[in-house]
Amino acid sequence: MVTVEIRTTRFDHPDAMKLNDLVQLEYVSRYGDGDLTEMAAAHFDPPRGLYLLVYDADGTPVASGGWRAQDASPEGFEDGDAEIKRMFVVAEARGRGLARRLLAELEASAAAAGRTRMVLETGSKQPEAIRLYETSGYTPVEKFGYYRHHETSLCMGKPLG
Repeated sequence: MVTVEIRTTRFDHPDAMKLNDLVQLEYVSRYGDGDLTEMAAAHFDPPRGLYLLVYDADGTPVASGGWRAQDASPEGFEDGDAEIKRMFVVAEARGRGLARRLLAELEASAAAAGRTRMVLETGSKQPEAIRLYETSGYTPVEKFGYYRHHETSLCMGKPLG
């Protein structure tokens, strides 16, 4: 097993911002633009959220991800939702199972916080992410959020608990 440390942090931590910049570049290369979804560091503050960073053995941040509480809204969320945001693994650390470990941590913490369903939005040009979520028990759900009317948007969910 790969030796890493998973740390709780804030979304505005310098290492989180560094990985956020990298994921935005990834979105630009795949879709032509970054993710325009409104996000703030406070969205991920416990108990209504959590943001995690994965550090390699040498202390380098190599993966990130968080969840934020969502409840019934015109954007398509349901009461009890926990929305995954910014799941990302740097290119040189991919294929080591880090995303799957991070996803499991996010699911467990959301369930412990009383959230009943984990939801996420990804895109059709991210086959690696789609495969991760499908093999982790996620299935298509009604589209929600900022990109709910975009053709490339795919929304998935999984009951928690």
